[in-house]
Amino acid sequence: MKNIKLKVARVAKDLSQDELAKLVGVSRQTIGLIEQGKYNPSLNLCVAICKALSKTLDDLFWEEDEE
Repeated sequence: MKNIKLKVARVAKDLSQDELAKLVGVSRQTIGLIEQGKYNPSLNLCVAICKALSKTLDDLFWEEDEE
């Protein structure tokens, strides 16, 4: 499942994938794959991304139950 919330938060901070990747110590491709839903990041990487974007884990990585 695509992580649209991550992309929206990144764009809101006016960061490119490359800039966010450098902030959290991964490659631009890793950020792109996370946004596409093709890579499941470690908890440590999730926390680093959240800190860089001033968001919580729930804000970016928790899937809402659609009932």
